[in-house]
Amino acid sequence: MGYRAATIGRTGRGDYGHSLEMSWVGLPDVDYVAIADEDEAGRASAAERTGARAAYADYRQMLAAERPDLVAVAPRWLDCHADMAIACAEAGVRGVLCEKPLARSPAEADAMLEACLQAGTRIAIAHQARVTPPVLAARQMVQDGAIGRLLTMQAAGKEDVRGGGEDLMVLGTHFLDLMCFFAGRPSWCMADVTVGGRPLAPKDVRLGPEGIGPMAGDQVLAVYGFDGGVRGQFRSFRGLPGGARRMGVDLYGSEGILSIRGSNRREVYWLRSGLWAPGDQSRWEAVEVPSWEALPVEQRLVQTNRWLAWDLVRAVEEGREPVSSGADGRVALEMILAAYASAIHGRRVALPLASREHPLERLHIGGESGAR
Repeated sequence: MGYRAATIGRTGRGDYGHSLEMSWVGLPDVDYVAIADEDEAGRASAAERTGARAAYADYRQMLAAERPDLVAVAPRWLDCHADMAIACAEAGVRGVLCEKPLARSPAEADAMLEACLQAGTRIAIAHQARVTPPVLAARQMVQDGAIGRLLTMQAAGKEDVRGGGEDLMVLGTHFLDLMCFFAGRPSWCMADVTVGGRPLAPKDVRLGPEGIGPMAGDQVLAVYGFDGGVRGQFRSFRGLPGGARRMGVDLYGSEGILSIRGSNRREVYWLRSGLWAPGDQSRWEAVEVPSWEALPVEQRLVQTNRWLAWDLVRAVEEGREPVSSGADGRVALEMILAAYASAIHGRRVALPLASREHPLERLHIGGESGAR
């Protein structure tokens, strides 16, 4: 059975995310029928590089005219995700692949998922690590007991000029989702969000760049509780050196450690010791998957996008959730916002969040930052 695929982008306002427009290219039985982008030059460029047969300035017009089965909601900016995904569901689209993070608030995420549920639309989110071969190998190692009992997980974003609240939203979604991939969904969060070393105050809240909504803090430390006593920690300190080298998730077990590095290389390393002490003679070993190692680094992101897209096609056919589902994206979003809720109330908060509004929404917005 053939599928009609399309992509929605917004050049200059989130563009096409992380090459999400290339997700449908080369998939079997998928016909790339259209691109939508309000920017004329961006629209023409996207149509050329994807081979899409038609191009539209208005995505709603594209949905009505082309009746696609599959759509990538590609803009990186979050202020459009809910409207675009809901429009896709209402137009009868069977599968939506959405750039991360899913939305700005639990309420928006709820509306997206409910619209898709009512329409019978499968929605996936671009958390590429869930289909990356070394990460899958690491997950199997954990399940097989290679690091003993999983005890804690520690994650960090880039911790660069975006460190703190922006890093938590923009990159935290990947690493919080990875924690869930290994340990299931958490039941609580306890967090500290500070500005210049002092507790978060209403005056610190501002509208973040790229449509991410309210944000605050130059330092975030959040702890999450998972089943079996497993604890996960996410941290982001602003202005540290190293950039992408800092980014990733480390899994600490009773008998070993797995380190998943977060750059496009998606490297995984294994330490066969749970001592975590100086003088230990163990050495880090790369967890290698030959087919992945043979793939050029510059092609890996596009390839993982295609794997996510192909899994979405199979999910549509099989009537199941995608391996990186919209529901998974909502969990990661709630983990992000739970850090603010905990910091505001000064206590542990339960997950899922009881309130569906953004925890910072009712606080004073001190200023609006531009896009970077």
